[in-house]
Formats: sequence, structure tokens, C-alpha cells
Amino acid sequence: MLPTCTIVSYDICDPKRWRRVYHICRAYGEHIQYSVFRADLTPTARAALVAELATVINHREDQVLLIDVGPAEGRAREAFLAVGRRYEPPERYVRVL
Repeated sequence: MLPTCTIVSYDICDPKRWRRVYHICRAYGEHIQYSVFRADLTPTARAALVAELATVINHREDQVLLIDVGPAEGRAREAFLAVGRRYEPPERYVRVL
């Protein structure tokens, strides 16, 4: 499956949980603003991200939003409007470890 561009935004009440959520999101996408990430996710990666986050957050106090913007190489490329400093989508590259 092709990846879809997903905006991940969160409101976490505890600093320790906030740091853990930040690091999880960082593993899946690009940090674009405070508590906001852009991630190109396949359905499998999206499910893995949700499962990881679900083990960390307090389900009564915290909130994580995942917003599907559309295909990473389609509509999502033009879906971002920035007021002020220009938004640059991340460069796509393959990293071999």
C-alpha cells in the first residue's frame, strides 16, 4: 500500500508521557511544530503507531489526533498552507543502516 500523509498532533498532560510520545512520533515522522508531526504512513505503520501510543498515554487525560491528509505523493503535497515562514515538505530518501 502507498503511504498517506498523516498529521499527528497531541496534548499530553504529564511531561514524562509527553517525552515518550514525542520520541514515538519522531520515529515515524518529521517534527514540524510543537506537538505536531507530519508522517507518511502505510496502513501497517499507522496501526503500529496507534498501538505504541496507546500503551503510553493516559486515556482519560491525554489526546492524540491523527489526521489523514491524503496520498503522500498526491493531494497532500499541496494541502499545506503556511502563513509566515514557508513550509517545506521533508525530502524523501532511503537510509540504509
